[in-house]
Amino acid sequence: MTRLVRAELFKLRTTSLWWLLAAATFVSTGVMLAIDLVQAHELLQPFDAFVALHAHGRTAAQMPPEFLNRLRGEWNLGHSALTQAATIFTAGQLIGVLLTCLLGVVLVTGEYHQQTATTTYLLTPRRGAVVVAKLCTAVIVAAASWLASTALALVAGAVFLSSEGYGTQLGQWGVLRAVLLNLAAYTTWAVFGVGFGALIRSQLTATVAATVLYLVGAAAAGGVFDLLYTYVIKQDWILAAQVVVPSVASAVMISPTKTFDQSPPQWVGAAVLLGYAAVTTLAGTSLLRRRDVS
Repeated sequence: MTRLVRAELFKLRTTSLWWLLAAATFVSTGVMLAIDLVQAHELLQPFDAFVALHAHGRTAAQMPPEFLNRLRGEWNLGHSALTQAATIFTAGQLIGVLLTCLLGVVLVTGEYHQQTATTTYLLTPRRGAVVVAKLCTAVIVAAASWLASTALALVAGAVFLSSEGYGTQLGQWGVLRAVLLNLAAYTTWAVFGVGFGALIRSQLTATVAATVLYLVGAAAAGGVFDLLYTYVIKQDWILAAQVVVPSVASAVMISPTKTFDQSPPQWVGAAVLLGYAAVTTLAGTSLLRRRDVS
């Protein structure tokens, strides 16, 4: 297995894919980081200032406790340093997990696109072992991509938060959990990509389908589930069910607060992603074992 993984890493190093992935990772992280820093600068404000803004000059002592508690909840949802720190330190996820997913797709479909599948399976007749090696390679590269993206975000984010007077926030478990779950998101999407590539032989079809599923999925999910809630079943669980969409599950998993009002706990998003990764990998491996490589 070690030799198979080394072979897969060698294939990756000897093509332009690795530096394209590296360049895309740094550029996308930099762009999203800049956007998140600008938004954080606007959103971060002391709770007293937030209260004054929404209470028309009244002080906290002059407001009903229920109203004050609701304001505090709104502030904690989007304006707290913890929430903004978690968002900044995971800035690379939006595009990063898509890149690792596409990497997983290419690791499998590239064998057919480059017409090297016959040689690979002649040298290693056990196709299951080849898939496992590709899974290990995808996870290793995804972890490296997460590390590079997170290092950039941590440095820039820590400097920004400290300059805003909030400290680095790295001592907060909610922030650290978001960063670690972001690693889980990167590796899970990489595994999902390998399974997806095993299911769909065409490299172009698989990469386009995976990209559309990720980028359009979240936006479409909100609209579809809102319509179901409005016209079919007016129950909160309908809105919470949009977590079944992979991109929504990924966002739910890393957010220390609710990403939408009916958002389920973080572990639900993690479970959904792991489920997709397991199903696509098992189904793809089963299909790959029976598929003609010619």
